[in-house]
Amino acid sequence: MGFFFFLLLLSGFGFSPALQETPSAANHLSQINSNSVLVALLDSHYTELAELVEKALLLQTLEESVGKHNLTIFAPKNEALERNLDPEFKRFLLEPRNLKSLQTLLLYHIVPARIEPHSWPNSTSDSVLHRTLSNHRVQLSGEDSSGDKFIGTARVVNPNAVNRPDGVIHGIEQLLIPRSVQQDFNNRRSLRSISAVKPEGAPEVDPRTHRLKKPAPPVKPGAQPVLPIYDAMAPGPSLAPAPAPGPGGPHHHFNGMRQVKDFIQTLVQYGGYNEMADILVNLTSLATEMGRLVSEGYVLTVLAPNDEAMAKLTTDQLSEPGAPEQIIYYHVIPEYQTEESMYNSVRRFGKVSYDTLRLPHKVLAQEADGSVKFGHGDGSAYLFDPDIYTDGRISVQGIDGVLFPPEEKTKEEKKTIKVATAKPRRGKLLEAACRMLVAIGQDSRFTTCHV
Repeated sequence: MGFFFFLLLLSGFGFSPALQETPSAANHLSQINSNSVLVALLDSHYTELAELVEKALLLQTLEESVGKHNLTIFAPKNEALERNLDPEFKRFLLEPRNLKSLQTLLLYHIVPARIEPHSWPNSTSDSVLHRTLSNHRVQLSGEDSSGDKFIGTARVVNPNAVNRPDGVIHGIEQLLIPRSVQQDFNNRRSLRSISAVKPEGAPEVDPRTHRLKKPAPPVKPGAQPVLPIYDAMAPGPSLAPAPAPGPGGPHHHFNGMRQVKDFIQTLVQYGGYNEMADILVNLTSLATEMGRLVSEGYVLTVLAPNDEAMAKLTTDQLSEPGAPEQIIYYHVIPEYQTEESMYNSVRRFGKVSYDTLRLPHKVLAQEADGSVKFGHGDGSAYLFDPDIYTDGRISVQGIDGVLFPPEEKTKEEKKTIKVATAKPRRGKLLEAACRMLVAIGQDSRFTTCHV
């Protein structure tokens, strides 16, 4: 029976004699040990922390760390993460683009050394600093009068909650927040970078010169651009001849390049939109173009097809010059729309046509199955992943298909002209003459009288 259990272990762990000789194999065996502190964390009462570790994609990192040295994990109790945490701050941590901040926060609670309760300082004056896996330092201190132990400002409420050969878990009463994560959250709250522009009436533009007919009034910083977005776009395959230069200038009120970089990184970290990000960055210069438009004050909504939809594109659809630009231009709406605003519009009006950067084509949106459907017939796509990225100026909505403008079909109507064969009409004088000829028997000489 013992030999059978040994063979089962070898087959389950993929063990081989070649791996036994390498140190990496020994580390791997220690990672998958059922008595590991990581397994204990996943099965412990600190379920909220365990879920955050999985969402932050840190399991592999912690497995590598526990194979090198013991770990001490300071685990906040579930109540501290469920009720006592600011909802806006928790929403900030769970956004895909803030993955690094979440990883830094969680690694701040882990020290790559074993810290037992008996080695804890007994007073504030004897406090000790330990470096965490996030490269930040935490302070361990204690109080002589009460005997309480502290990690930073958090009190240890359950020392040695879990004790394993490769690590120990201490329960603490609140979450530890490093200064860098707090700074990221404060920058995110900056109204200068996320404030949306209120819609205003479009000015009157001379169609011949594409310039304002009247002198433009002074524009406040951050106001909506006075020229149409098509005049600010760079000359490309869809614009010929090239328009006059756009309203570019050195005084930009928005950092469009940074916002475009953020939303592309969000697409990659969100998963399933690598093809879209690759087209924006590598195959075209559209990322730079979108950044310039946002810097000028324009707002954009990107309908991003997922990788499964992009894989269905044929070589002919991408081989023509400027084809990738044309496809992406048709998926960019020069408005700021969220999933909620678009759904409310189609629920109220039935069908809504949005302008696109592929002038003059528009994309049709309508309500279907409790969601928003774009396009016509078989070439339609559903709003699949709502609000992947929304910062007040750029909105990214994931869809499950690639959209193409409807083809203009000219139907030739064949008109059949029917020629009516009417009998020749005879005048009154000819009618009287025919009657006289009939009376005297001479009508056979005239064919007109027989018609």
